Amino acid sequence: MLQRLADPRLTSMTSTELERLAAALAPAQAARAQQRHSDQRGGRARRATGNLRSKPLFDDAARLLLTLLYQRQVCSMTVPSDLLEVTATCIGDTVTQTREALEDHGHACGTAPVRFPTAQALRAFLDTDTRPARTQLLEQLSHPALTGISRPDLQQLTERLAPRQRAQAERLSYQRRGGPRQADTRSGVFHQKISNPERLLLAVLYQRRLCTMDVLAELLEVCRSSIGNAIRETRPLLEQAGHTSTPAPTRYRTATELLASVTPPTAPANTVASTR
Repeated sequence: MLQRLADPRLTSMTSTELERLAAALAPAQAARAQQRHSDQRGGRARRATGNLRSKPLFDDAARLLLTLLYQRQVCSMTVPSDLLEVTATCIGDTVTQTREALEDHGHACGTAPVRFPTAQALRAFLDTDTRPARTQLLEQLSHPALTGISRPDLQQLTERLAPRQRAQAERLSYQRRGGPRQADTRSGVFHQKISNPERLLLAVLYQRRLCTMDVLAELLEVCRSSIGNAIRETRPLLEQAGHTSTPAPTRYRTATELLASVTPPTAPANTVASTR
């Protein structure tokens, strides 16, 4: 399963690139592991009979892979824990321990174009390239007729605002905690209900007065307050980036009407006369 999760469609890296990155991070990971062991012992190692240290469940390459998947917002921690039959806490500890080494190395993970809510959805994608219904929905909502900008321009805007969104998320987490993050605690990198690219898309659509928040909530199957929070937090970032949305010529009152505007009509079946 680890080999299958290393699919370039998920990691955005070839197997050779993954191996090179794992080798580059190995010294930093080893140093951090020694530091953790020292902290757990409360000092230097003492001589003992036998080998009391258990073998880690994942090697450095596997730790890197799991961290990349999470950082790229491919899925939550629950999905790989189900696929690999381990606890979500195990995945969380792995991500926490490797994330800092990855950030220190300066590797830009980017954001995956597809996000999987369940292990079954991810397995189906690996088996048959079946993409979640939400991915197809977002593809429709990204239509230039709805966003007012081309798909390449929307992608560039998404990539440009991604660092600001991550910084904003960390700042909001800091405010909720009332102080710095405690040591050895997991830190989420994306919102469970609405990912950062989705938040940007929602803000663009709402800025154009294309529809109400209720319509967007119905489309994404989340509560209206989640849509409101996403738009309220993302709108200042759009303004800072200098992006202005032109008002849409049509305002849609229902989700059905909105999707129908960018869904080509089904062609009637052709009647073929039988010939002898």
